[in-house]
Amino acid sequence: MPFRLIARLDIKGPNLVKGIHLEGLRVLGRPAAFARKYYEDGVDELFYQDAVASLYGRNSLLDIVKETAQEIFIPLCVGGGIRSRQDVYNVLRAGADKVAINTAAIANPDFIREAAEEFGSSTIVAVVEAIRQPDGGYLCFTNCGREYTGVEAVAWAKRLGELGAGEIVVTSVDREGTGRGFDLDLTRRIAQVVPIPVIAHGGCGSIKHALDVVQKGHCDAIALASILHYDAVKKIPVDLAEFADEGNTEFLRYHRQDGFKLVASTTVQDLKKQLAAGGLHPRMPEAAHV
Repeated sequence: MPFRLIARLDIKGPNLVKGIHLEGLRVLGRPAAFARKYYEDGVDELFYQDAVASLYGRNSLLDIVKETAQEIFIPLCVGGGIRSRQDVYNVLRAGADKVAINTAAIANPDFIREAAEEFGSSTIVAVVEAIRQPDGGYLCFTNCGREYTGVEAVAWAKRLGELGAGEIVVTSVDREGTGRGFDLDLTRRIAQVVPIPVIAHGGCGSIKHALDVVQKGHCDAIALASILHYDAVKKIPVDLAEFADEGNTEFLRYHRQDGFKLVASTTVQDLKKQLAAGGLHPRMPEAAHV
């Protein structure tokens, strides 16, 4: 069965941002331009994550979601600050197809069950942000890997499936943004205990990493950020005057043409071709989305 390539866009205010270990966020540009490029290149889905939602206790992406839904016609998942059924309704009404939930599920597991019953399991994506422990186990964290929960990640993932989540995003906080490759052990352990699709996220820095996580991590989809963003940022025109005093813009202003040395940046189209050449079966659209 073909697996999916998902472009993940972390958003802070009006900007697309990228960090390492979900921290140290650098501004890369406006999310709409990147979303449009990935859509035209044939990405299967988009995943918007409000990078500061936990800090402020709300999701601030509704306007961006509405704009995207009017112009881009592939599934759109939105996460960050989804804490109530009203939040789910608001995001879906704005044009999202799915919502991603982490913090609220840890605080109240029944929220997953209630949301799945009201809106359907296919709309509810559970997020597991995990950090490897000295004993080789994994614990869940919230707030972009900052808040300790004490919850064991694999057992929690299994419970999320039982509660009615339709998919699980498995984020390795240790690997995220590093280009060191996915945490295959984490992804595989969770894939072995849940009957629902597993989306691997965190650490992809090369084609080999993508091949490995599908073949050895047994995931059903891959959420990609750095490997796509650091290529796209070189090609998307930008008016630097628009970004005056908007967070950490040093990379955007001075280094975007240099890329990011830890990541072998590529495009969606090239990635799919190379994965297919490696014996995998990504979804291959007949033509770009235009």
